[in-house]
Amino acid sequence: MNELFATLPDGTPVHRWTLERAGVRVRILSYGGIVQSVEVPDRQGRTADVVLGFADLDGYLEHSGPYLGAFIGRYANRIAGARFELDGRTYALAANNAPNSLHGGDNGFDKRVWDLEPAGEFGVRLSRVSPHGEEGFPGRLEVSGTYALDESGALRISYEAVTDAPTLVNLTNHSYFNLAGSGNAAGHELRIDASRYTPVDADLIPTGVEEVAGTRFDFRQTRKVGAGYDHNFVLDKGLTDRAVEVAELYDPASGRVVTVSTTEPGLQLYTADHLPEPFAPGDGIALETQHFPDSPHRPEFPSTVLRPGEVYRSETVYGFSSR
Repeated sequence: MNELFATLPDGTPVHRWTLERAGVRVRILSYGGIVQSVEVPDRQGRTADVVLGFADLDGYLEHSGPYLGAFIGRYANRIAGARFELDGRTYALAANNAPNSLHGGDNGFDKRVWDLEPAGEFGVRLSRVSPHGEEGFPGRLEVSGTYALDESGALRISYEAVTDAPTLVNLTNHSYFNLAGSGNAAGHELRIDASRYTPVDADLIPTGVEEVAGTRFDFRQTRKVGAGYDHNFVLDKGLTDRAVEVAELYDPASGRVVTVSTTEPGLQLYTADHLPEPFAPGDGIALETQHFPDSPHRPEFPSTVLRPGEVYRSETVYGFSSR
């Protein structure tokens, strides 16, 4: 179902698309490609919204910093020094997370209005053209994201992009999960299939790759999440052509489970320790599938360069169940 949701201050309409299948209901906004809500049942069949969001557009406009549920691009996560070099040329970006660039800059994909069209009976396709030079990134980028519910009620997010000049692309969705539907999510239990992670400096820029064994970053066996995480995990399965399950988040109180499957080589765990009001720190847990932070400055990391004639493709699936 497609409906008018609100109007931006400049008069641009914002639409909302509702998807419903197998007991799962998802609402998506044309503004920011935002996943506004995901309603799923608990072990008793009681339904609750398990992602953080706002009931009205003003909430997103006034509190854009947490990127609640947003479509992130052109580059998810951080680029050190808010600049990068590509083919011998240096490109300057917005230092919106000084001294670094974060999640595409001051006006990334999370603050753009997307075109919406149906994608089958249970999906919606978001698309837009990011012009050459937008937020400092080179190349005219034609980009789309398809959100669809499969027969089990899993939310499948598929991205595609093409460019007319060499550029960087690293896309993700920034939903925060709280499987209890309210309160604090620190008691959730998490598994991540990652034997390594990327430790960071004071500005949250990776300093290399280290083993998780013997550290608080070892989630290879399910355990409580706690707080204090804003780190990229190097997934054991690497970059793949099809989505492979890499993580599971579980709320013992409600019995709700979300599994994460992806083609991406990395997963950013963010425990929302700095969420502003009206939320509180730890109210949600973000599981952002991605290429690694600051890849343009790390040739040993999987490349985020997209060239003319190539097609960027990425897929992530969030599966919902209870036990």
